[in-house]
Amino acid sequence: MATQGHFVDLESFKRLNATPIRTTIETAFYGNNVSPVKDLKEAYRLAKDSPGTVELTGMPVYRPTELGLPEGANVLLFNDGAIFGRCAAARRIVGHPGVSVPDLATLLREAIHNSRFRHFYSAQAVIGLEEDFMVKANIMMPEGFENNLYSWMLNFQYLNDEYAARYKNSRELPADGDLFVYADPYWTHPDYPLGLAFFSPEQNCAAILGMRYFGEFKKGTLTLAWGAAARNGYASCHGGLKRYELKDGSGKKYVLAVFGLSGSGKSTITHAKHKDKYNVTVLHDDAVIINVKEKYAIALEPAYFDKMQDYPIGCPDNKYLLSLQNCGVTRDEEGKLMVVSEDIRNGNGRAVKSRFWTPNRIDRIDEPLNAICWLMKDPTLPPVVKLTGPSLASVMGSTLATKRTSAERLAPGVDPDALVIESYANPFRTYPLAMDYIRFRTLFEDGVECYILNTGSFMDKKVEKNTTLSILEGIVEGKAEWKSFGGIPGIEYMLIPGFEPDFNNWTYKQQFTNRMNDRLQFIKSRETEKGGMDALPPDAMQAVESVIKAIK
Repeated sequence: MATQGHFVDLESFKRLNATPIRTTIETAFYGNNVSPVKDLKEAYRLAKDSPGTVELTGMPVYRPTELGLPEGANVLLFNDGAIFGRCAAARRIVGHPGVSVPDLATLLREAIHNSRFRHFYSAQAVIGLEEDFMVKANIMMPEGFENNLYSWMLNFQYLNDEYAARYKNSRELPADGDLFVYADPYWTHPDYPLGLAFFSPEQNCAAILGMRYFGEFKKGTLTLAWGAAARNGYASCHGGLKRYELKDGSGKKYVLAVFGLSGSGKSTITHAKHKDKYNVTVLHDDAVIINVKEKYAIALEPAYFDKMQDYPIGCPDNKYLLSLQNCGVTRDEEGKLMVVSEDIRNGNGRAVKSRFWTPNRIDRIDEPLNAICWLMKDPTLPPVVKLTGPSLASVMGSTLATKRTSAERLAPGVDPDALVIESYANPFRTYPLAMDYIRFRTLFEDGVECYILNTGSFMDKKVEKNTTLSILEGIVEGKAEWKSFGGIPGIEYMLIPGFEPDFNNWTYKQQFTNRMNDRLQFIKSRETEKGGMDALPPDAMQAVESVIKAIK
């Protein structure tokens, strides 16, 4: 059995409870005001009957009984109010500067005490869908938020008979305990107007207070699972991973991972079928882990949490919806209810989709990883560049540049249009950044290729989706031709008409230099930010400095 879910011995117990946070959260699960939800049928019934739920009678769930749902189940919709995105500013993580465990432990005890007159539900799931990495997760949610509990059980793998047996036979992770997430959206506190997402990562527990958007609970759970994976030797990936198999009779396979934040094209690239030119197998589009030594990859979730802005009424992909958040509703000609999508009601309308969305879906890919693509929105980069040095390849991932999206709830004063750096497209990291840097550098040292795909605009010219997919086809088929990128060692680009970088143009050269200097300043800032816990090895800074020196 993977993670510890009960008392084993005093030594391991004290290690898991080095601070009072874990036992404070775990104890709440055993209160007489908490009812366990055993399966999806019960979760569906509770969510359907919860006040404010809309049962979309014109949108039946596809193959419901195979998912553990009752025959005749329909898609359920539940809407939030003003808030419909994640809030990074609400996060507090044990071990980070300024985070006082005694103060937050006191606050947490008071929050749990004051919630005792409300009825809660609890549920269990497995994070990691293959026996080499499985961790058990527990969540509790108050009455009135049954839809969040239901979506959580849909998004992760609830413990049915099959997965209970597989979990029992999974690889042991003796240093880690089960995950515990305590959630109370009703909570308020004057010192935390945005809410509080409090993580004790090495103890695998979290409290998410005063926040009702489902993405907080999904990504909060993954935050803990990614941390456990990293501590056990995996590269934790907020990205998609797929396998191409050429149809030319060669039997050639190509495994590709793409890393990007919401809105970067991560899901689009992962699920692209390329007009059936290849046999494509999908692992997942958001949450995977990669074994650094053997390079196999495992999916963490069976379902997909996807935006609805690109799926209008009548879109065939809507066949695979399970639950919806923050979308509108209308009637069809028969009076049946159906979703109004495309973010007409508000930004960041979302859905949990079933694994049937990708008929060629698997949960583990054993073929070694061939390439990693960093998805960026940096206007000084052409649609694709190839990086040939392991330090440069890894540091460009650690300085991944992108833009804010509607999936984020920003603190007052934060410019939503500013370019930002989000290392490895993972704002959910709770362990030192150097761990990711070294893991990815090791992959590149072992022969994994590295590319940057600019899915935004190159000097005000938009990079269209078909351009990006065509680039990938050239890479997969080995037909891509590369040219020197301004004479800079370690960087090449693919010649695409209309997207030629011109280093003889002073404006372009200066802007590119500025962007590299931004990356350099970011790396330097890691030496002092958060008390230096995210400082990178010296070769990271040297790799960026060599690029800037080559430009001059």
